[in-house]
Amino acid sequence: MVKTLLIAGTLGVSTLMLAGCGGGGAKTENTVTTTTTGQELTDLQKALDSGAITQEEFDKKKKEILKS
Repeated sequence: MVKTLLIAGTLGVSTLMLAGCGGGGAKTENTVTTTTTGQELTDLQKALDSGAITQEEFDKKKKEILKS
């Protein structure tokens, strides 16, 4: 009888401990950043001017930006 109560009590305490593991009050933050077409083109031009991309890459990416 005592053994059964001990096992039942242990299971009960274990269940309560595991139930407390969910969430923990952690805060999450989602940030959505949108860039305008003009800003994308300006950034692309800066990349070309600085030599980070070639004229061919610039033209290809510019076409993609203007298509969308």
